[in-house]
Amino acid sequence: MEDMQWDNQTSITSFILLGFQNLHKFQILLFLLFLAIYIVTIVGNVLIVILVVTDQCLHTPMYFFLANLSFLEAFYSSVITPKTLANCVTENRTISFGECITQLFLYVSLGTTECFLLAIMAFDRYLAICKPLLYNIIMNFKLCLQLATLSWFSGFCLSAISVGSVSRLYFCGPNKMDQFVCDMEELIKLSCKKSKLTEMTVFLSSTIVTLSPFLFIIISYAYIISAVLSISSSVGRQKTFSTCVSHITVVSLYYGTIIILYVIPKTGQTPEFHKGLSVIYTVVTPMLNPIVYSLRNKDVKQAFKKLVLINLGVA
Repeated sequence: MEDMQWDNQTSITSFILLGFQNLHKFQILLFLLFLAIYIVTIVGNVLIVILVVTDQCLHTPMYFFLANLSFLEAFYSSVITPKTLANCVTENRTISFGECITQLFLYVSLGTTECFLLAIMAFDRYLAICKPLLYNIIMNFKLCLQLATLSWFSGFCLSAISVGSVSRLYFCGPNKMDQFVCDMEELIKLSCKKSKLTEMTVFLSSTIVTLSPFLFIIISYAYIISAVLSISSSVGRQKTFSTCVSHITVVSLYYGTIIILYVIPKTGQTPEFHKGLSVIYTVVTPMLNPIVYSLRNKDVKQAFKKLVLINLGVA
């Protein structure tokens, strides 16, 4: 009888993304801000990829993984920002069920892949600092390609499990989502028929894809710090550890927002605060990554100068 009651109700075929409705007076300003961030994100990350591909000095494992990360960030931002921009300048904030699930799958997959890539980049730094004599032998191009491919493949496959589970939920109303992007947690809240199996699947998959790489990064840097501290020269310690600063900054930005969003209890957190953190996680961080690597890295800056001089016909 209960199943018949659910079947008799109309199934929801679209959702309304409320976005930043409390900032209605500032929609044009928000549009311009998000547009500027999006342009900087795409230009910065695409430029990193171009530099790594074209400059022989950057044909190393560290920059190979950086190029993967930059390509991912450009893709990730393109999944999130265009819809957010459209919602800032239109009253129609509807997104179909199919579009919602597609967006959710893509950004969860890319976020998962980023977790794995950051862990691999930590492993690369571990080998370079702790096993310098074996580094070039172990971290050859074939292994780099295999690790990058595994990251992308695992990211999309693991995300398919959790997103696929959510996509099978039943939605009969309400259909208003207090977010600017299709969110896993919001979809579960809106489902008419709660599923403990779905909630458990999402929880386990989210835990695995975030905590496992994070713990791997922590362990890698524990060994790195131990190796750096064993260097007698302070200049040597500083020079060695400086190769890790950009990666540590990116990891801190990425996992810092994840921990606040999904690990720390939400008691006292307003929806606006939660959306603000989501903006940092999904919109701002992809813009900051190429900036961090450009400002802290002499090789990237030198490659950029060389590219500019070549295009100006000077070199």
